[in-house]
Amino acid sequence: MFEVPKGYKEPVLVSGTDGVGTKLRLAFEWNIHHTVGIDLVAMSANDILVQGAEPLYFLDYFACGKLDVKTAASVVGGIATGCEQAGCALIGGETAEMPGMYPDGEYDLAGFAVGVVEKSEILDASKVKAGDAILGLASNGVHSNGFSLVRKILERAQPDLNQPCDGVSLREAIMAPTRMYVKPVLELIKKVPVHALAHITGGGLVENIPRVLPENLTAELDRAAWPETELFKWLQQNGQVPFDEMNRVFNCGIGMVIVVSAAEASKAIDVLTQAGEKVYSIGHIRPSQAGEAPTVVRPAN
Repeated sequence: MFEVPKGYKEPVLVSGTDGVGTKLRLAFEWNIHHTVGIDLVAMSANDILVQGAEPLYFLDYFACGKLDVKTAASVVGGIATGCEQAGCALIGGETAEMPGMYPDGEYDLAGFAVGVVEKSEILDASKVKAGDAILGLASNGVHSNGFSLVRKILERAQPDLNQPCDGVSLREAIMAPTRMYVKPVLELIKKVPVHALAHITGGGLVENIPRVLPENLTAELDRAAWPETELFKWLQQNGQVPFDEMNRVFNCGIGMVIVVSAAEASKAIDVLTQAGEKVYSIGHIRPSQAGEAPTVVRPAN
């Protein structure tokens, strides 16, 4: 049970559910289980954040063939860490043992978050207009999308997983947990009129930003506006992944997109920077041209 916070005049509950995807396959193979719990919370918490919602509580579902207490404790510990990062309560869940359903050492993981937002403050596409600035918050890496392609690249390249990458090992860079944007973005919403938010998950930049665009408007992004990380450079080179495909599959270094008026962009950058975020001015909203995609990413070169 959870009591809805007082102070709302017209509280609207916002819910989201998700899993971790095939990133779990690498968690099994590499015996790294403490990060996927953070991923699980972040995927749902960041998703409901884009409506302007403050996450209230989270529930998880952990299923396996035979319970390994150490592994389960590591996963649930990550979930608790994720809830702490999101500022929400972990109020329950389900742990299911189903012999014969999962191979030894494997499990499935899902969860959902519920948040609340004042009805008059729900974020959607209605406030976005031509001339608005597009800001991008740095990601922690691949987050939890695109891992089917990541695994294919790893299988093909057969790399030394201990080689350095973005200040850690390649293995650690790949398994870095999804960044939680809840607290800094909620703080931003209090101080700056935010027009829209987009969580960059499956579909990358080109398929997630259009969710918050009115008809006849296009988001134009400048790929030179934010740095290319060693991890994404490694994935593109070793997978021979075309530029357009990188933008469709991966977040490419931007985990959350924020749309504000051009006049408020500088203040928004200051607020987010003070909150510890790496934030970049990555593009703008403009009228669409005939036949073009709703999100256009201009190459750096």
